[in-house]
Amino acid sequence: MTDSAPLTFGWEEWVGLPDLALPAIKAKVDTGARTSALHAVDIEVFGTPERPRVRFVVNPVPGRYDIEVACSADLKDQREITSSNGETEWRYVIETHISIDGVNHPIEVSLTNRANMAYRMLIGRQALESLGALVDPTAGQRLPVLSYDVYSRADAPKAVKRPLRLAVLTQDAGNYSIRALIRAAQNRDHVIEAIETSRCYMNINVTRPEVHYDGKPLPQFDAIIPRIGVPMTSYGLAVVRQFETTGAYCLNRSSAISASRDKLHALQVLARKGIPMPVTAFAKSPKDTDFVVQLVGGAPLVIKLTKGAQGRGVVLADTHLAAASVISAFRDLDAELLTQEFIREADGEDLRCLVIGSKVVAAMKRKAKIGDFRANLHQGGKALSVEITPEEADIAVKAARALGLQVAGVDILRSHSGPKVLEVNSSPGLQGIEKASGVDVADLIIRHVESKLRPVQHLPKQNPRAKRRE
Repeated sequence: MTDSAPLTFGWEEWVGLPDLALPAIKAKVDTGARTSALHAVDIEVFGTPERPRVRFVVNPVPGRYDIEVACSADLKDQREITSSNGETEWRYVIETHISIDGVNHPIEVSLTNRANMAYRMLIGRQALESLGALVDPTAGQRLPVLSYDVYSRADAPKAVKRPLRLAVLTQDAGNYSIRALIRAAQNRDHVIEAIETSRCYMNINVTRPEVHYDGKPLPQFDAIIPRIGVPMTSYGLAVVRQFETTGAYCLNRSSAISASRDKLHALQVLARKGIPMPVTAFAKSPKDTDFVVQLVGGAPLVIKLTKGAQGRGVVLADTHLAAASVISAFRDLDAELLTQEFIREADGEDLRCLVIGSKVVAAMKRKAKIGDFRANLHQGGKALSVEITPEEADIAVKAARALGLQVAGVDILRSHSGPKVLEVNSSPGLQGIEKASGVDVADLIIRHVESKLRPVQHLPKQNPRAKRRE
């Protein structure tokens, strides 16, 4: 096709919709229809009245409901459209680019369920006119032929820049971290809402698992950012698991959050992966108190509740007698605890490394207030800027990866024998580390979510979500 030759369609053609991560769609060219149409299911409007968006799912391969592509776009209009067979329905209309022989052109497309149609897309005369195209009704395909193989697992389209529908799970929508994440998401043109974890309830069923809120099902989110407080761990994990069953991407998965919240479990995982940490001991019976004290090198030693947070439930015992007394008191409360080697040379300081994916993006040094050994900011510690070593960064990334966390705050002590991991936090606070490091961590988290969202999903063929569209 030369530059001077008019664009000519046959009565069926292969085209792409690059804005929607649909590189290959076989379309029927129909001059009898004014508006172009695209097959879409699970259509939901979101955003604001000033700027509405629409989210929908496309099954691009006829008969393959196990392959679905999540799409979203600005909503241009809602119109009453009469199809070529005389049926009328209200449809949402978007503007997107159609790719023809490698060249992109803007066109309007209406969204409708074409599951019973032979073609997933119809190109109407409005699009043909805007393209300045002719139609040869005697030819089947005049444009280059594409293939549905682009939707295979190996060649599936990567993420495209599109408005995402995000949710952050929290009990405190007003805290700094949540406000920072909301600001960062909105700055990157996404729609995000804070959802109170304790008010979610679940419809657990085979055909359409849902999370409900305020008396109605929550919409389909592209991604969930869990920020679950320790008191909400058990119920919060159930909510995250339910979102996972809906197909939403969860920044930190329920299994990873669960492992990190149980200090004993987390330390066992880290030890198995060869990640250095203070010597730690755990026992159930009061008869073994002396033995666990000896295992960590005697007093002084640190005693921790296995499910504490923010420095709470952490005690420094200066003598063997004090350690035995604290351990006895905790056990009388039926609390699980562990004993840990005291790293004296740390001198009330630790490092907080903020890991996103496979990189430490920010770090700070936390210094305990006078008279305390805990450097946690919630216990009065100060946040200071710091340069970490490559070894410390490597250990932090390995610790987050060992627990399966995409975003983690890894706490490290500097000892005479090298860095040692104290704890891995699945919901690290952002205020202290952003202020100390000068890094916009919230923005990097949203960018990471964008990079992880692949529009094409391959469902098991027996998946009820695929079955209900057949």
